[in-house]
Amino acid sequence: MNMKYIARSATFAVTAAVMTAIVAPASAQEVPAGYPSDYADLVAKAKEEGTVSIYTSTDAAQSQKLQDGFTKKYGIKIAYNDLGTNGTYNQVISEAAAGQTTADIVWSSAMDLQMTLVQDGYASEYASPEAGKLPSWANYKNTLYATTVEPIGVIYNTKVLSADKLPKTYADMITFLKDNKSMLQGKVATFDPEKSGSGFLHHSNDARNRKDFWDLAKAMGEDGAKIYSSSGGMKETVVSGENVIAINIIGSYALDWVKESPNLGVHFASDYTPAFSRLALITKDAPHSNAAKLFVDYMLSAEGQALLAEGGLPSVREDVTAGLNIKTLNERVGGGLKPIAVDEGVLEYMDQMKRVQFLNDWKAALGR
Repeated sequence: MNMKYIARSATFAVTAAVMTAIVAPASAQEVPAGYPSDYADLVAKAKEEGTVSIYTSTDAAQSQKLQDGFTKKYGIKIAYNDLGTNGTYNQVISEAAAGQTTADIVWSSAMDLQMTLVQDGYASEYASPEAGKLPSWANYKNTLYATTVEPIGVIYNTKVLSADKLPKTYADMITFLKDNKSMLQGKVATFDPEKSGSGFLHHSNDARNRKDFWDLAKAMGEDGAKIYSSSGGMKETVVSGENVIAINIIGSYALDWVKESPNLGVHFASDYTPAFSRLALITKDAPHSNAAKLFVDYMLSAEGQALLAEGGLPSVREDVTAGLNIKTLNERVGGGLKPIAVDEGVLEYMDQMKRVQFLNDWKAALGR
């Protein structure tokens, strides 16, 4: 046999062996422990797709660490579209009607709208390997996953109110609003449920779970409460002193705001602090379905959850030590954390007649 041929063959074999040794560990690193044996195939297909499109209501700044972590790990680009809650919902429906689905993942804080998309057939089922690490209330039939747990609370101007003067319970807040009309008249803020998806969710969830919600609404009305379409808008008015207090605001934002604003405080009722979640679904006709599955898994993993928590969005898992997780958040708010379950209950006020009645009752309570 030709000795040069033998030498070349030997060299090729050694090179192949070296390459295998290099590639195999890298592939193994991409498949987390406990995942299906064929998960490497999903990773490979996702990389071939090369991109994943996300329609969301979450500010890019809050999810930037998550996005960067995912792209660094898998080399997959993210098309991130912050369309707001209502905008995200409407865009998904419009694209589906035209047969031109662009979104792979829909990630929104409007839990009721997300559940509506699932019920109306716009989502696909995917059993994430991370599902078992989530609370039972955080997964709806492997089609809708809670990725955060965010308290709904109160912000206040510390130059006007001291922490010891704030009501300790939900019922105490009603009394507080009634007993301090002179100080609070025209200086109470809250979400507008007609213009804000988050506002409608927050208020309607209270109406489902609190018999005294309408007493609170009437007390706000008696104080001449002003309504806003965003948490940021309420924050600015409380910081400036235009308003003294804002009720039913997104607490995860507030917990970050108070670090930067010395005259801003955040407060939660010790007996009842509802918490919403940003829910993720994969669209039925996702153009990059493998990349979408990979991203959902990463988002729900301990690594992804830690990056979300570092961005100010508390983790729905207990085993995440970065930022706040569901356990430490409960301690922070006083022990009364009540996450809104990812189930059909969030649809109660999506019934058109009930929705109209709710909004009419709201306007009447506020004297509009």
